[in-house]
Amino acid sequence: MAKIAVEIPFDDVKQALEEKGHEVKMFASDEHLSGYDMGVVRALSDVNIDQFDFPVVSIEGNSVQDIVGDVEKRLHR
Repeated sequence: MAKIAVEIPFDDVKQALEEKGHEVKMFASDEHLSGYDMGVVRALSDVNIDQFDFPVVSIEGNSVQDIVGDVEKRLHR
């Protein structure tokens, strides 16, 4: 399955993605990451979008089920 980075403190998203078989690592909002298939962040902005070399999904305004669905949809494109 995919290697996914999830912004701290969203443990519920981490757990839901792990239940789908993904490898998940929590990260701090100011941490620069690479080598992941997907990221899940609190909110997208022009400032933070450049810190990732992989696609990201925003948590803002979404349920855990919505986020997991968005991640899986984008991974299967």
